[in-house]
Amino acid sequence: MEKQETKQQQIEQYAAKLMQLAKDTITVRFRFFDSALTKLKLEARPGIGGFATDGSHLYYDPLSLLLTYMEEPNVAVRAYLHILMHCIFSHSFQYEKRNPEYWDMAVDIAVENIILEMELPIAELSRDGEELSQIAKIKKWVPELTAEKIYREFLVNGLSKDAETAYKKLFSVDNHEGWRGGAIREELVVTEEEWKRISERIKTELKAFSKDKTNSESLANNLEEATRQRYNYREILERFAVSGEEIHVNDEEFDYIYYTYGLFTYGNLPLVEPLEYKEVHKVREFVIAIDTSASCRGSIVKAFLRQTYDILKNTENFFHAVNVRIIQCDNEIQSDTVIKCEEDFTDFLEHGKLNGFGGTDFRPVFSYVEDLKEQGAFENLKGLIYFTDGYGIYPERMPDYDVIFAFLNEDKNRGSVPAWALPIIIEEEWYEH
Repeated sequence: MEKQETKQQQIEQYAAKLMQLAKDTITVRFRFFDSALTKLKLEARPGIGGFATDGSHLYYDPLSLLLTYMEEPNVAVRAYLHILMHCIFSHSFQYEKRNPEYWDMAVDIAVENIILEMELPIAELSRDGEELSQIAKIKKWVPELTAEKIYREFLVNGLSKDAETAYKKLFSVDNHEGWRGGAIREELVVTEEEWKRISERIKTELKAFSKDKTNSESLANNLEEATRQRYNYREILERFAVSGEEIHVNDEEFDYIYYTYGLFTYGNLPLVEPLEYKEVHKVREFVIAIDTSASCRGSIVKAFLRQTYDILKNTENFFHAVNVRIIQCDNEIQSDTVIKCEEDFTDFLEHGKLNGFGGTDFRPVFSYVEDLKEQGAFENLKGLIYFTDGYGIYPERMPDYDVIFAFLNEDKNRGSVPAWALPIIIEEEWYEH
């Protein structure tokens, strides 16, 4: 019994030294990872069969590590870098919002691509050649390999069972089960906000280093994605809220005790009349402009409209009568659909057709809306949402209502949005069928 305990202690000691050496190696090689390395605590977890993280700890199985080390001497450095980047890019914190299988594969592919781009002898594995071959194929569909873009590709175009099996076997390094919750996740110490601050710091420090030192454009791209400001589309729709009245009892001001007492004592004479009008804030008048140029596919446009409709419906933002215009435009106005009630919206989603597919010019929509306002089509237009790829000509003048440009994805080659408009990126889960 004592021999077994001694052997287990030796295994844990050797594994701990191996992981500490990996940490020191990364620290010396990549000084800009200092803050991240400090936050991620090493902890032995016998029996987990490999590596895992909860965003605060890097867990490793001592015996599994040593057995793998015999065939892959660089496994500790490789696993450390792999998990460290999961944390820097906040991959685990986005897990609940996405299809878990697709997200697991997407984040592993993105991280492995970064490590391979770095061309680090200290992190090489025997499978690297096969990984590079698969990555070259993936880049034909997704030129810029961030986890978000890979995930979007999987959602939109699907993935064969053979490809799914191959990706899981080839790119997996750590166990993501702890991301789902449970015992490991309960020990979370470092929050998503802290990791985002660390990512911002790394992004800043990375710019001070020559590209020759990191040799990974994908690292910079993934950092940009991780630190990008995200907006909640549900909250953004509140920008279009206007005051209005609906006929129903205002429960906050009406006292039923006096009301029922009067009826009981005096027959049909209530002491207090109910307040039938209550001011509420609900979306009433706004415009949804759809870019129907060739780059905006019909299925994605319909998904965007359906999400918008569901948000409005589920949060009770509809009046009984609304005034919403769905305007389709490429380089000229193609159609204008008037939505007066929920049934109109449902009918458009089921039977509406997308027209156009020419070039893109945003100006005709704004001119058309101004004409509608002059004609009295709106009483109090609050805002316009323009769903587009962003490749078009923006108007120069700021309108007197809020404007949101909702883009399909992040694109550094896209032109700058006017200062008076709010750009948002439609999150990947919107494409899920």
